[in-house]
Amino acid sequence: MLDWPLNVVVVRSGGRTILVDAGLGVEFPDFPRAGQTVHRLEVAGINPDAITDVVLTHLHMDHVGGLLSEGLKERLRPDLRVHVASAEAEFWEAPAFSHTDMPAPVPDGLRSIASRFLDEYRGQLRTFETEYELAPGVLVARTGGHNPWAQHRPSGVRQRMPDVCPATPCLPPVSITPSGTKALNTTPRNQPASGSNSCASWRRKRVAGVATHLPFPSVCHVAAAGGVFRCVPAGWDY
Repeated sequence: MLDWPLNVVVVRSGGRTILVDAGLGVEFPDFPRAGQTVHRLEVAGINPDAITDVVLTHLHMDHVGGLLSEGLKERLRPDLRVHVASAEAEFWEAPAFSHTDMPAPVPDGLRSIASRFLDEYRGQLRTFETEYELAPGVLVARTGGHNPWAQHRPSGVRQRMPDVCPATPCLPPVSITPSGTKALNTTPRNQPASGSNSCASWRRKRVAGVATHLPFPSVCHVAAAGGVFRCVPAGWDY
């Protein structure tokens, strides 16, 4: 049995409430805990219509599917802004998987959900090239390859990721630094980034990451021993 953690993040700053990724939708009946994003928000005291912005690290179905789920989609505000790297949005307009190694059903599932997402949210997309400040102290930046256009194999399907920090099946989408919060995205075609370099940088700067696919507590600092990176869980304040 695969117990598949899937974390999303909410950041509040300057009157903005920002959702980072949205989890899975309800397309997978065998996953009883999928499609629960709206309920998780409510339990955390966050009304969906209070969300002003969504930042998507990438357009895989486990990061955008929640936005397509009944119970959440109709409760989002009509002026919601959805932020994603321009290269990421461009790739999913006509996705090609020549650089990937995935089980047969996966590419079709990825294409289907990404296509539906683009169709339904195209008018609300706010694309960016490198980085910009979304709200006071919240910097949205493109980094770390995770999709085929960056020529890295998607994680969570096959663990053939020599350039990705081995402690994190998905590169952490959010890093928390003394100067603010960053929501991380993917690299442009002409700037393929190394996940191991990101991990080394986070270790050097003592950055805390929120790992998408690591179990609770998913907030961690990066440590290294013998050339291997690992996530050391950070303490939580209750």
